Amino acid sequence: MATYLDRIVARHRAVAADDHRPLDPLVERAASMEPCRGFAAALRRTDLAVIAEIKRRSPSKGDLRAGLDPAALAEQYRLGGAACVSVLTDAEFFGGSVDDLRRARDAAGLPVIRKDFTVSAHDVVDARLMGADCVLLIAAVLDDHELADFHALAGAVGLDALVEIHDETELDRALAVGATLVGVNQRDLVTFQVDHERARRMAGRIPPSCVRVAESGVRGPDDAISLRRAGYDAVLVGETLVTSTDPAATVRLLRA
Repeated sequence: MATYLDRIVARHRAVAADDHRPLDPLVERAASMEPCRGFAAALRRTDLAVIAEIKRRSPSKGDLRAGLDPAALAEQYRLGGAACVSVLTDAEFFGGSVDDLRRARDAAGLPVIRKDFTVSAHDVVDARLMGADCVLLIAAVLDDHELADFHALAGAVGLDALVEIHDETELDRALAVGATLVGVNQRDLVTFQVDHERARRMAGRIPPSCVRVAESGVRGPDDAISLRRAGYDAVLVGETLVTSTDPAATVRLLRA
């Protein structure tokens, strides 16, 4: 039986296979844009940085905040002291859009990561062209050549690249391509269940030269404190924030 991840990645690869735009002009255009805002650098400026996510729904839980205003929510995140914003741009499975990213970036003035399933060089370049400052590369869905090529392309067009891992093998692969921004996803992408011990186990294995990000499953200040003590520079928080009645106050609590 196909998993959530299987279905999502298969759909993205099918869309990528139908994308016949010449790549070189897109790369040239992306590389000529104004410099990005410095996603990784922003995560080093505070004791524990919060990457606050704009996420309308998830495949496992359905609607979280389907009618959210990305600009208003991004502004709440800024007021709460978020270092960066993460925006889901997948429409079919997460209800996101490129417009969500652009509106959030314009409103908050913060560095933004395009949170999506990057499976092609066009996806990397499109992230830059739509205004993202960072692109997500999920080791679990990319082979070694794709991971290396997309990581290098991100750098060439001025993007930071958050390489997401789940275990020691994927960490080795991330470090082999020169990743310096590494995220440990506590959510299993096959079952979508959260393992709160995963990030703590992996923290000490990530070199201190890397910016270390704990992703998913951060329920509140206690989790944030535990992850900071484990050695993380940042937490990426989605569901806890989008379902909060006061997102700005919730961000403040996570940073306390």
